[in-house]
Amino acid sequence: MKMVGAMMAVSRIAKNLTQKQLGEEVRLDEQTIASIEQGRRALMPDVAELLDRILGLPGVLAVAAEQMPAVDVTPPWAEEYMGREREAVAIWWFNTQVLPGLLQTEAYARALFGCRVPYLGVEEIEVQVARRMERQDILDRPVPPTLSFIIWEPAVRDRIGGDEVYREQLRHLRACADRPGISLQVLPLGLTGHAGLGGPFTLLETPEHQHLFYAEIQRGSVFRQAPEDVSILTQKYAMLRAQALNLHETKGLLDRLLGER
Repeated sequence: MKMVGAMMAVSRIAKNLTQKQLGEEVRLDEQTIASIEQGRRALMPDVAELLDRILGLPGVLAVAAEQMPAVDVTPPWAEEYMGREREAVAIWWFNTQVLPGLLQTEAYARALFGCRVPYLGVEEIEVQVARRMERQDILDRPVPPTLSFIIWEPAVRDRIGGDEVYREQLRHLRACADRPGISLQVLPLGLTGHAGLGGPFTLLETPEHQHLFYAEIQRGSVFRQAPEDVSILTQKYAMLRAQALNLHETKGLLDRLLGER
């Protein structure tokens, strides 16, 4: 990453462009360009192709980005997303199969990683659990991001990890529903149609008020900032908020699942 970043910086300087000017050309903020050049953030293939054209390179950065190895145990696309997540001012999250990572207990996360096929092994599971728990630090920032979660009901009802893990996770989810700055809604079973049939996705807003979307598939992910893509997912999320249980109804469902009333 440092080598690719240095190549990008040398090419930018040769074209007499500042980091801000180059960022404007590829629709990235100045801080992101600096992070890539310093080797702290992976260069994404789609951005690399744009940079090659702007900097007059014969596909050099595109090849480098495509061949980028994983960073530690986390692939580049995940590093990019988690970097954005750490600094986001707002996150909107729709999940269908499992609970959102920012709301998971340690035991629930460990059970999820234990379900991976092929099996990760005890040491790797602990590394992944630690990373997931570290991500939750953003909830305790002096000014945490505005967070909205919509979770399909099966993810709330599945007893991942067994009864004890499940009840602890439910209690944690119920406590999160009462935290200021968090909006938690459940999309109920039994609907005749809803806007989330295309699968889970995440929208986030950067400190520079840039809007991005992220979605995972079985063996990869999509991380985009194109306005037309973000617009479609924003429309989907708005519709899902209207189709999901409201905040009071969601808390009532969680209370019933906990047997508190």
